[in-house]
Amino acid sequence: QVQLVESGGGLVQPGGSLRLSCATSGTILSTYNMGWYRQAPGKQRELVATITVGGGTNYADSGKGRFTISRDKDKNTVDLQMNSLKPEDTAVYYCNANLMQWDYWGKGTLVTVSS
Repeated sequence: QVQLVESGGGLVQPGGSLRLSCATSGTILSTYNMGWYRQAPGKQRELVATITVGGGTNYADSGKGRFTISRDKDKNTVDLQMNSLKPEDTAVYYCNANLMQWDYWGKGTLVTVSS
């Protein structure tokens, strides 16, 4: 049905960068609001960034100035560029697609920021 496939997670040193991608269908990409969320060990899942159908973006304070969410319509992906990474960014990152009562999640990709 609705498939969200994350990639790009891994181990990075503090101050480094990663680019996460969420692959989905062109139809979902153009009709759903998309977002990235994360859940750190022992913590509640939290919003990282969202991008609306119209292209508007929103960021949690934790990522403002460091993270950028975007749609790549040529690749059918929603991307999250993460710069100046900190150890507290360590979490499983989840892709989300939302439209009214419809809410879908990817299985997550692990980001570890450690020296």
